[in-house]
Amino acid sequence: MTDEGRLLAGRYRVGALLGRGGMSDVHIGTDSRLGRTVAIKLLKSSLAADPAFRTRFRQEAQAAARMAHPTIVRVFDAGEESVSEIGGHESQIPFIVMEYVDGRLLKDIIREGAVQPDEAVRIIVGVLTALEYSHRAGVVHRDIKPGNIMITKTGQVKVMDFGIARAISDSSTTVAQTTAILGTASYFSPEQAKGESVDARTDLYSTGVVLFEMLAGRPPFRGDSAVAVAYQHVSEAPVEPSSINSRVSPALDAVVLHSLAKDRFTRYQSAVEFRTDVELAGSGQIPEYHTSDDSSGGLFAAAPLAASGSELALKQLTEDETMVRTQRRPPVIWIWAGILSVIVIVLSVMIWAFSLTPSVDLPDNSRRVPSLTGFSYENAQNSLLDRDLAAIRAEEASATVPKDQVIRTDPPAGTIAQPTDLIEVYVSTGAQPVDVPDVTNLPLADAQTAVTDLGLTAGSVTRENSPTIAAGLVLRTDPVAATTEKTGVTVDFIVSSGLVALPDLEGQLLSAAIDMLAAADVQLFPIPTPDETCPQQDGSPVTQQSLAPGDVPQKSEVTLVYCTGPAAD
Repeated sequence: MTDEGRLLAGRYRVGALLGRGGMSDVHIGTDSRLGRTVAIKLLKSSLAADPAFRTRFRQEAQAAARMAHPTIVRVFDAGEESVSEIGGHESQIPFIVMEYVDGRLLKDIIREGAVQPDEAVRIIVGVLTALEYSHRAGVVHRDIKPGNIMITKTGQVKVMDFGIARAISDSSTTVAQTTAILGTASYFSPEQAKGESVDARTDLYSTGVVLFEMLAGRPPFRGDSAVAVAYQHVSEAPVEPSSINSRVSPALDAVVLHSLAKDRFTRYQSAVEFRTDVELAGSGQIPEYHTSDDSSGGLFAAAPLAASGSELALKQLTEDETMVRTQRRPPVIWIWAGILSVIVIVLSVMIWAFSLTPSVDLPDNSRRVPSLTGFSYENAQNSLLDRDLAAIRAEEASATVPKDQVIRTDPPAGTIAQPTDLIEVYVSTGAQPVDVPDVTNLPLADAQTAVTDLGLTAGSVTRENSPTIAAGLVLRTDPVAATTEKTGVTVDFIVSSGLVALPDLEGQLLSAAIDMLAAADVQLFPIPTPDETCPQQDGSPVTQQSLAPGDVPQKSEVTLVYCTGPAAD
């Protein structure tokens, strides 16, 4: 029986099929009560046959419906519909009613080839914004992949299917069925592949896989089976996306590899942290990573998931009529004896801990390297000699430490060294003069590298319209090229936006409008188009232009409509 034309819950009319997935069919539909277009998702009969899944799915759909954010596809309603199968048997088919999104799936966009790095950054920022909202609401998606991300015709990012993956994983569905439902294992986190508990960082790993695939045109791991791919997620390191697509910057390489760390405590710990670094890498700056000390609490606690096994055991115990209970509870004396034993142990440990006296003395055969920054070399040498350590001088240019003062030591301050070790003391030679390089027409990332290689600091990035220079290429710097500066000086970049400002041409004489489009700072292509439905006027003033005034892509064609009909008597 076809689903098209069916009326669900007395108000949702099922329309044409929009697409098929591993767990559902999606139709366009109409909410007859509100008169709006919706998307209706009908779950596969293989899932609908599982009562536990139907219950979990209904609960999670209700939770997803409470999330309202521009980057998340809204869930309006959910329910079950009785369907008559062949032979007269009736079955319950769960359905959800969602916001209808006029756009394309990200997986269809990637199928056409790698996404431009700037566009990949914009899309992944939208995904992480959605995850930030859902994680704050306590909802982990569990199935982030290009097939669950839509891009509207206006370029807006929409993430969908929140809660459905949780409904599957928490039901009685087998592992093999779950793998089939959720598609390939290409987007599994290592903890998912190993069957461990999941948290918000699982979504962030999957998001890293999606970013890799957008930049490289393929996922980081491929294999002949889902098991082979899952094994690679657990045990093999991904390559840098730039080794596949040379347009990917080192900054984006760093972000992708950090997001794909096997250890969940090593990768990004929040969607906000991930999004901040993606935006930083999009501007060409390589983020700095630090090990997080906070590895507990919030969505990362695995206790609720681990408890599910205990709940199952308890349920089996209460439902097993073959077991005979000989005692309803332990004797009271046992309980008090246990409590007193715990108190004695705790007090003993506390007394032992407070009796310890920490020692700060170092072994006789080792010394701690002092902090010598700002010292003269002679004073630094004397300070090391007082600790039976020997110094050796090295020089290094610095824009911040004055000449002849110590910048740092190797090994660094605080390190325990042996008396036989030589401590390399780096002394500043001061800021050195350097010429600002000419990076005009270079990609931003290359220009920033050229600047930093000379000891200068890469500064802010400003977008500016240009009729000839492609988007993302440097127009000029501040200070300008060939200016002599000192190391450490900040160099700001003015980069082409790839756009030009289109003036309002309606009402302008045709010849004047054409001249305005041909201006040096515009350079757009006019396409005069006669309109015989309106009377001709002197000078042929423009009645309509195909592109609205404002910023438009370089070299765009602009249709200029003017009247050529018979003049009114």
